[in-house]
Amino acid sequence: MGLVGTLLGIIGFGFGIPIGLLVGYFFFIIYSPRDVKEPIIRPLNELDSESLYKVLPEIPAWLKNPDYDRVDWMNRFLFDMWPYLDKAICNAIRSSTRAIFDQYIGKYCIESIEFDNLTLGSFPPIIHGVKVIETQENELLIEPRVRWAGNCNVSVALKLFSFKFTVQLLDLQIFLAPRVTLKPLVPSFPCFSSITVSLVEKPFVDFGLKLLGVDIMAIPVLYRFVQDQIASEISNLYHWPNDLEIKILDNASGATKKPVGILHVKVVRALNLLKMDILGKSDPYVKLSLSGERLPSKKTSVKMSNLNPEWNENFKLIVKDPQTQVLQLRLYDWEKVKSHDKLGMQVVSLNSLAPYEMKEFTLDLLKNLNPNDPHNKKNRGKVVVELTFEPFREEFDKFSGILDGEGKLKSLGSASSQSSSGGGLLSVTIESAEDVEGKHHNNPYAVVLFKGERKKTKVIKKSRDPRWNEGFQFMLEEPPVNEVIHIEVISKRRRFSWHAKESLGHVDLNLADVVNNGRINDRFNLINSKNGVIHIELRWSTV
Repeated sequence: MGLVGTLLGIIGFGFGIPIGLLVGYFFFIIYSPRDVKEPIIRPLNELDSESLYKVLPEIPAWLKNPDYDRVDWMNRFLFDMWPYLDKAICNAIRSSTRAIFDQYIGKYCIESIEFDNLTLGSFPPIIHGVKVIETQENELLIEPRVRWAGNCNVSVALKLFSFKFTVQLLDLQIFLAPRVTLKPLVPSFPCFSSITVSLVEKPFVDFGLKLLGVDIMAIPVLYRFVQDQIASEISNLYHWPNDLEIKILDNASGATKKPVGILHVKVVRALNLLKMDILGKSDPYVKLSLSGERLPSKKTSVKMSNLNPEWNENFKLIVKDPQTQVLQLRLYDWEKVKSHDKLGMQVVSLNSLAPYEMKEFTLDLLKNLNPNDPHNKKNRGKVVVELTFEPFREEFDKFSGILDGEGKLKSLGSASSQSSSGGGLLSVTIESAEDVEGKHHNNPYAVVLFKGERKKTKVIKKSRDPRWNEGFQFMLEEPPVNEVIHIEVISKRRRFSWHAKESLGHVDLNLADVVNNGRINDRFNLINSKNGVIHIELRWSTV
């Protein structure tokens, strides 16, 4: 009996599994009910509390939440544009996937991979409401509620061992709650430099997938597993605070750059300069500046009647992009009456500097940067400089390694052990003002007064709500813990008026909180103003 029972068990197991799979295939995939009735649609006021709770997720966000706005105009726009968007998106998908498909042709006995059919269908996504979130940052943040129940049809044909297999994706449904951030806002079209997208909720994804004409997503267990896996993977990649950033403008297109470090320049000496004076001497001095900056150039002292001057003078320059900026050195012969004669020039690219490492350069002076100019062959002397780039501590991770000769990353060690003590950079950004009103005119501009320096923004004509978005920097040798910065909004007359200028309000800010917190971005009520408010960002950066 034992042997017979074992044999019968093996036979039953061998026949039972195929029969069970065949029965499951028949009931769950082949068989489809024919007595499906149309759903009964009733107004919301006729539903009881239980039925209303079930349909609550389907109600548009603008109807449930007053923070969301109804955007029927945008849905109408998408509906009219969808036939053209469908073709454009599908053409982009074909061109981008062609190279991916070509990588697998010839491998794993694959003879060809191509799209048999590719269309997103005739139904566009629907936006069920848009919420705009106000922040203190220089950005625009919106949260649309997007639902797409499309009749897309995507078929991929795979030819393997001379047999053709077809995988078809259809009836795709996606419910998303993305957060779209346009930042930073810049004065160049399209007025933002990047788009950042993240998800505030876990997405819902549903679709049909046919393999050899059979919808394998009709299997309940597989359907739930695939649906949950796709939603989980999308959430892991893009659920806030994770995001997807799409660059729109490059650095040269007007995107505002913030300071990332300090360049220490020591002008050591010059050698064998040209003789420009009648007595066979020159009175040289050096002007220093960084490319892409509108700040005034820094100057060394003038060495009278000297062709081999020694300065040994130190300067600090604010660096915003060490990968693209260059240090510009121009030597001049000082003249008391006429314009100063140019002795020569040279540039040093900052991307050749390693953070916190001093590097000495001995540079041949040129007339200009044109390599084909024959005047550059003339010997104009040399200039010796020592350069050190110190990134701010919050930017140190971006510059925490340098490349050695083999292209491998070398550690620079601790930033704190090599950073200078005490000094830093105070950055002041005047964003905007609201409800500023003068008695005689409204042409406001902002003035920043700090440690004897006076800086001002541009004038905005005829405005009570001016937007400047202008930044200023102050290089300091020690933290301004006990210092106060004075910011005032002033209106300037345009035409003839007895009142040339008038104050629209001011604010005095203690900088101790900025030093302790590193950054403050807030709105402040203007003193001597009825309802005026000014938006200011203060940042303290140390090296």
